[in-house]
Amino acid sequence: MTAGVRRAGWSAKWALALWLAGLIACGLLVTRTPVTADLSAFLPRSPSAAQQLLVDQLRDGVVSRLILVAIEGDAPDRLTGLSRALAARLRGNPLVAAVENGERTGRGADAAYLWTNRYLLSPGVTPDRFTADGLRDALQNDLRLLQSPAGMALKQALPADPTAEILRLTDRILGDTAGPASRDGVWVSPDAARALLLVQTAAAGFDLDAQRKTLKLIRSAFDDAKGTAGTAQLAMTGPAVFSVQTRDRIEADATRSSIIATLLVAGILLLVYRSFRVLALSLLPAATGTLAGIAAVGLGFGMVHGITLGFGVTLLGESVDYAIYLFTRTQAGKPGTTHPSAHLAHAAAGDGDLGRRVRHHAALQLQRSGPSWASFSITGLLVALAVTRWVLPTLLPEGYATERPARLAPLLGSLTRSAPVLRLPLAAATLLSLAWLAYQGSSLWSAELSSLSPVAAADQRLDEVLRRDLGAPDAGHLLVTGATTVEEALAAAERLDAPLNTLIRDRLIAGYDSPAHTLPSQATQRVRQAALPPPDRLRAGLTQALQGLPFRPDAFTPFLADAEKARTMPLLTPASLGGTSLKLKVDSLLVRTGAGWTAMLPLRGVTDPQRLAARLAGTPMAQGAILLNLKEESDSLYRTYRQEALTLAVTGAITITLLLAGALRSLRSLIAAAMPLAAAVVVTMALVTALGQALTIFHLVGLLLVVGVGSNYSLLFERPEPSPSLRERTVASVAIANLCTVIGFGTLAFSGIPVLHGIGMTVAIGAFLCLAFAAVLSRPQPIGPEAPGHG
Repeated sequence: MTAGVRRAGWSAKWALALWLAGLIACGLLVTRTPVTADLSAFLPRSPSAAQQLLVDQLRDGVVSRLILVAIEGDAPDRLTGLSRALAARLRGNPLVAAVENGERTGRGADAAYLWTNRYLLSPGVTPDRFTADGLRDALQNDLRLLQSPAGMALKQALPADPTAEILRLTDRILGDTAGPASRDGVWVSPDAARALLLVQTAAAGFDLDAQRKTLKLIRSAFDDAKGTAGTAQLAMTGPAVFSVQTRDRIEADATRSSIIATLLVAGILLLVYRSFRVLALSLLPAATGTLAGIAAVGLGFGMVHGITLGFGVTLLGESVDYAIYLFTRTQAGKPGTTHPSAHLAHAAAGDGDLGRRVRHHAALQLQRSGPSWASFSITGLLVALAVTRWVLPTLLPEGYATERPARLAPLLGSLTRSAPVLRLPLAAATLLSLAWLAYQGSSLWSAELSSLSPVAAADQRLDEVLRRDLGAPDAGHLLVTGATTVEEALAAAERLDAPLNTLIRDRLIAGYDSPAHTLPSQATQRVRQAALPPPDRLRAGLTQALQGLPFRPDAFTPFLADAEKARTMPLLTPASLGGTSLKLKVDSLLVRTGAGWTAMLPLRGVTDPQRLAARLAGTPMAQGAILLNLKEESDSLYRTYRQEALTLAVTGAITITLLLAGALRSLRSLIAAAMPLAAAVVVTMALVTALGQALTIFHLVGLLLVVGVGSNYSLLFERPEPSPSLRERTVASVAIANLCTVIGFGTLAFSGIPVLHGIGMTVAIGAFLCLAFAAVLSRPQPIGPEAPGHG
C-alpha cells in the first residue's frame, strides 16, 4: 500500500513537472508566433486558375500594396500645400515604393520615358509610315493640326516628331482614362474639398507588420507637415489599410470576448463551487489548452490567424466543461470516490461523457474547413483533457467534494423529468421553422463574397469615394492571358490588341488597357526598330515629302537624329520604367503567378458581357485568354468555398452519427439521440434568418459545432446511470457546462467580424436548444440501485 501511494505521489509530481515544462515551451512559441488577418487562408484548397489569380493579387499583388490617402477639412490652398509636404516626406523612405499626388516629380519622368522611347512604343511605327508618301501624309496632317486648338502643343514637338507618335501614345496610354481633378498641380477631388495621394508600399500586402509601420509613417509625416496650425485631417483607405484594421479588430474582439467570457464563466463557477481555488482549477484546462493550441498552429503553420484566436474563446466554453464534469460528479463519503481521479479514469476510458465528448469534437474539427482551426481545436481539447485527467486531481484537496451542485441537482432533475410535456410545442416549432426555411428559398444562403467582408460600411463608402475622386476605372471585367516568361506574356497581350480594337469599333467595350502599351515585347520593339529606315534613306524620303509644303528644309533635323537613335538604342525592359509612375501601372497589370507570368487587360465600358464572351470565344487570336467578371468570379469563389464547407459539414455530421451509433449500439437509441440535434439545427437556422441574416459558411460551421456539442446532451439522456443521485449530479454538471458553452460562444455573437459573429450566434442558440430539446425528447431511463464505486 505504501509503495502504491509512493508511486502515485511520483506520478503526480511528474505530471506537474511535465505540465509546467509544457507551459514554458508553449509560452515561448506563442511569443514568436505572428498574427495575421489574411482571409485567403480560409479559401478553398483547390481554387480555379482565375480564382487563384484573384487570391494571389489580394495577398501579394500591387493592388494589395496601394494606400489611398485624402487630406480634408481645411482651405483648398492649405490642402494642396499639405499634399506636397506629405509627399516630400514620404518619398525616399524605404517603406514606400512610390508616391503619386499629381506633381510633376513623377510626371516628368513619365513624359521623358514616353518621349525618348516613342518610336519603340507607338503602334504607328511601320515601314510605310517612313516612306516618302507616308511622311508626306503625316506632314499634311500636321498642317491641319497646327490650325486646331492642339496646334501650340504640336508646334513644340513637330521638329523632332513630324509623324506625331507622341500624340498617339498620349491618347493611348494617358488619354483613355479620366484622371483626378487638379489644383495648383496637385490632385484634388472634383469639389476641391480634399487633396488626394496614392501611396504604394514596399512590403507585400500580407506583411501586416510592415504595412502597419507604413501607415504609422504616413500619419507621423502628416502630423509633421500639418504642425499645430489648421484643421486638416488625414483619411486612408485601401487593401493595406483594411488588412491592418481587420487584424486590429479581430485581436480587439478576441481580447474583449475572452475577458468577458472568462469573467462570466468565473462568476458562475465561483457561485457554484464557492472556492477561488476550485475556480482557478476549473479554468486551468481551458487556459492550458488555448496556449497549446496557439503554439501548435504557430509551429505547424508559422503564424496564427486572428480568427483562430477569436475561436479560442469558444475553447474556453468547451474545455471548462471537463473540470465541471469532474468536480460536479464528485461525491464525498462514497466508497471508491474519495478521489476524483476515479471518475475521470472511467471517463477517459471511453465509456463516460468526457471521453465521448473529446472524440466527438476531435472528429468534428477534422471535418471542418481550415487546417489551422482543426490543429488549434484538436490540440487544445486534448491538452485540456490531459490537464483535467492528470493535473487537476493532484491539485485538489484530498477528499474534495462539491455540495452546492448537489442542492441544485434535484431541482434540475425535476425539470428534466417534466420536460417531455413540451413535445407537442416542440414539434409545432420545428414544423413552423421548416416552413419558414422553405419560404426563404434561395435567399436562405448568401451567395455573395461581400457577405464575409469584415470591413465596416463607413470604410467601404470612403474607399468608393476616394477611388471615384481619383478617377479609377471600373475594372469590373478583365481579360487575362499568361505565359512562362515576361516576354511571352507581353506578346500574348499584344495579340489581343486586334480583337479588342474590333470590339471597340463594334461598341461592345469603350476601351481597354494593357501592360504591352507601356512596355512592348522585345520582338515588337525589334519590328519597330526595323521599320525605321537608315539615315540616308530617311533623309531622302523626308526631302521628297517636303516638296511643295511650307516647311523649311532643315526644320526636321532633330527628327532625323532621334529616329537614328531609336533605331539603334537598347531595347526596353521592366528596369527601364524605374523612377516613373508607369512602373506601378505595369507592375499591377503584369504579375508573376506561380511558375509563370500573367498579363491582365482591364476592359472599360462593357455593354453586353455575354455577347462579349461569345465574340472572344470565337476569335482565334483570343484563344487561351480568360474573360473575368470580377464580381461573378469573386462570388463563384465564395460559392465554391461554401460547397466545400457543406460537403465537409455533411461528412462531419455522418462521422458524429457513426460515433453516436457506436456509443449507443441501438438503432432506436440512435434515432432518439439524433432527433433533438435535427430539431435544434432547424430551429436555430430559422431563428438566425428571422433576425434578418442570410446564412453564410460561418453559420454552417456553427451548425456543425451545434451537432458536435449537442451530441453529448443526447448521449446524456440516452445513457442509463447507476444511481438517482449520480443521475441528478450528471444533469447538474451538464446544465452548468451548457451555460458556460453558451457564454463562451455568446460573447462572440457581439463581434463585428462576420466569422466570429456568425459562429458565436449560431452555437450559442443551438447549444442551448440542443440541451432543452434533448430533455424534452428524453425517454425514462432505468435507474439501478446505489452502487459502490460510482460516485
